[in-house]
Amino acid sequence: MVQEEFTLGLVFLVVGVIMLIVEAASPGFFMAVPATVLIVLGLLGMFVQGFLYSIWSPVLAILLGVPTTLFTMWFYSRFSPPSPPTTTVGESLISRQGLVTVAVRPHSLKGKVRIGNESWSATSVEVIPEGERVLVIGSEGVHVIVRRLTPPGSVKPGGPS
Repeated sequence: MVQEEFTLGLVFLVVGVIMLIVEAASPGFFMAVPATVLIVLGLLGMFVQGFLYSIWSPVLAILLGVPTTLFTMWFYSRFSPPSPPTTTVGESLISRQGLVTVAVRPHSLKGKVRIGNESWSATSVEVIPEGERVLVIGSEGVHVIVRRLTPPGSVKPGGPS
């Protein structure tokens, strides 16, 4: 029984250390909490006879887990403050101009519009062919709603005079 408990404690210790290494390599998974609990339980299981099979093992796991969780949350919030997303939000594109790269059709998001250096799925109340300049008049999530800048049939800049 003593050898079995020592082996179980060693397994806890090794798994806990592996989890800490994984947490250090890719932080944010909260593996530090169960890793810390496993390491402490493993060490106690290896050196305190009967500990892992006593009522004190789960009690200590809870007593360690709660403060470790709170500390880990504090640590991540302190050293990794939230930052605004680096992606463009569709609403920020309203009133910007773009170029249709794939024909835009009503009730379809298969159309594509290039706005700046980004390509956006687009829809419109009318069919707008490729090559037309458009104005963003709204957005729905990551899709933009556009309207033609020039009325159909009018002369485009650089076209026939």
